Amino acid sequence: MRRVLRHFPMAGCFFCFFFFTSQGLGSAQTSGERAADREAIGVVLRAQQSAWNRADVDAFLEGYWHSPELTFSGSSGVARGWDGVLARYKKNYPDRAAMGKLDFSDLEFRFLGPHAALVLGKWHLQREKDELGGVFTLVWQRFPEGWKIIHDHTSAVVPPKTNS
Repeated sequence: MRRVLRHFPMAGCFFCFFFFTSQGLGSAQTSGERAADREAIGVVLRAQQSAWNRADVDAFLEGYWHSPELTFSGSSGVARGWDGVLARYKKNYPDRAAMGKLDFSDLEFRFLGPHAALVLGKWHLQREKDELGGVFTLVWQRFPEGWKIIHDHTSAVVPPKTNS
């Protein structure tokens, strides 16, 4: 038994090296595959933007994972589950005037593996009475039906006041 335990740390190190090295090789994708993933996520974001701009919150939420495990973090706290996120959007944006025109920009993609991505970006909402904007971090997961947002953290950024 003592002899087996003496070799366990070395075997453990070998296992860890093999595991992490093989994970890296297994998840490595060509830039072409990543370009396809970026495009697939971009298609979802463009569809969301289009749905928002025609005041269709239900279609906007098609980009989200339809699960009780979906989460949304914002200035009013955390909304949990697809139904909770839908209720949050409908409460905060009850009509076309409140929704305004949405634009996404400055998207940054960070792939966390073959089936996960982090997308950073900016959002801007132009409404008749005002405009606002901010930043977001979206955690995406690839499902058999395509890429879906599994977590959204959106923050408003108040522009600095200028002294006139």
